Amino acid sequence: MSLVVLGLSGALTHDPSAAIYVDGKLIAAAEEERFTRQKHAKNDMPLHASRYCLREAKLRPKDVDVVAFPYGKVSLLGKARWHYAKRYWYAPERSIDAIFNGNRHYRRNVKKVQGLLSELGIEWKDIEFDAVEHHMAHASSAYHLSGFDGKVAILGIDGKGEYATTFFGYGENGVIHKVKEFFDPDSLGQLYASFTEYLGFEMLDGEYKVMGMAPYGDPDLYDLSRLVEFDGRDIKVNTELVNTIGLRRYKEGRKGYYFSQKLIDWLGPRRQGDFADDPYVHYAAAMQKMYENISLALIDTYLKEFLEESGKLVFSGGGALNVKLNQKILNLPYVKELFVQPAASDAGTAVGAASYASWKRGVTPEPMKHVYLGPRYTNDECIQACEDHPDHPAFTRHDDIVEKAAALLASGNPVAWCQGRMEFGPRALGGRSILGNPSYPGIADKINEQIKFRERWRPFCPSILDTVAPDMIQTDHPAPYMTITFEVSEEWKNRVPEVVHEDGTSRVQIVDESTNPRYYALLKEMERLNGNGAVLNTSMNRRGEPMVCSPTDALNMFFGSDLEYLVLEDLLVTKSASS
Repeated sequence: MSLVVLGLSGALTHDPSAAIYVDGKLIAAAEEERFTRQKHAKNDMPLHASRYCLREAKLRPKDVDVVAFPYGKVSLLGKARWHYAKRYWYAPERSIDAIFNGNRHYRRNVKKVQGLLSELGIEWKDIEFDAVEHHMAHASSAYHLSGFDGKVAILGIDGKGEYATTFFGYGENGVIHKVKEFFDPDSLGQLYASFTEYLGFEMLDGEYKVMGMAPYGDPDLYDLSRLVEFDGRDIKVNTELVNTIGLRRYKEGRKGYYFSQKLIDWLGPRRQGDFADDPYVHYAAAMQKMYENISLALIDTYLKEFLEESGKLVFSGGGALNVKLNQKILNLPYVKELFVQPAASDAGTAVGAASYASWKRGVTPEPMKHVYLGPRYTNDECIQACEDHPDHPAFTRHDDIVEKAAALLASGNPVAWCQGRMEFGPRALGGRSILGNPSYPGIADKINEQIKFRERWRPFCPSILDTVAPDMIQTDHPAPYMTITFEVSEEWKNRVPEVVHEDGTSRVQIVDESTNPRYYALLKEMERLNGNGAVLNTSMNRRGEPMVCSPTDALNMFFGSDLEYLVLEDLLVTKSASS
């Protein structure tokens, strides 16, 4: 008899998602935002994503055995609630609530799950409900899916779960052991996010922008150390400046921020607009450097002994999407292998909770081989979407669509590429991508200005052939998910300048033929045409929108930009018959 586990996320009011495991095999996973078209699907539960997962797995609601959710109860006897109450003494209603009503969010989440299951037709009495501690779900999403054996160091950095913010541990024989945790408000992830707000960006999205801005600044021009006390073992965030709640929050109109007026008094007004200017580029550089230095020092303190034994580290939580930190981690002398969960943010906790619940019941989750876990669409469905679309796209079907697309790319044209199953996680990896020729001068600026409508200084990344990687980035370390930056060789900096960032690095995706044969074929054709075997690859979306999911989403995005070519499976789509 098979074990069916439905994993759900959405415990912290953002990035809800769903995942289905059947006998330890991850069949499907998707984020709710891709279906509702609302970025991060805030305050939603993963209704559409769950329906998709059940449909993809060919399961009925009554087939689900276990529902796993990444939010657990927190005992009054532990440190977490008391630490929170003590550190937030200046907001006494929060402190008192943590002690006397510290599991109210858990109870609220259970009711939300019950409501969702009712909509799905899943009877509460017929399933086991597994409330997995948030950081344990993060840890499982990295450890159990890494494929690493032996003793494996586990790192988790994010804003916070129930109360915990940072996790250090190790896994062995499937068992996850905690070594050290920090608790709210002492959060490196929330510190970075708070400063992201100060730098003029939104939490959940802007952290990438801060990281992209940092190489343009000098990290030594400004000392941000007063934001956090750090003695090599413990962190204590200065809540008079950041990670603030209640009356300490800086406000503009009715909107409150996670930093205080004192931060404004110290560093100046909150940044506005799209320009990476002085002093904010230097602030970004200083924040990135401080985040890296503290994270690396904590790894040295709490995980070094495990890493010296095995060299294997797994990393999850929103902080794991900081690809510059990941490069520094991989450069540590005792780190030989690094697996970063590609859906490292809270969306990935649906997979983490489900994988942990499977393991608890004696079914070992399979290693993650790829993230092509979302919906796919047939040529007939793509044709129907074109025929139904109000803008009346022109389209032709081609048996040699790979060659057609490569020829357009080689000539300097951006091409939207909608193929196969949609990716799970924040990175476009050749399923829902906008592509360009990285050796064609100005292609990055063109895509930024005319298609993505985003800040000019944000970098683009390449997808490259596995045969190219050792020469371009001078390593044979796996990099299938765009989660690590690497130094680019001097020769390749000149060959693909449009995907090399200001600091000489690139966040590459090394493409494997077995997981995405059509995308691999496109790269091979590019290599035949121009000798490089690389494309610029960015997600198929416009600024402020989720990545596209369906052919109709792709067409809407296509007509809302200056894109001229869209590939939908075997269809080449243009905007008019004369295109």
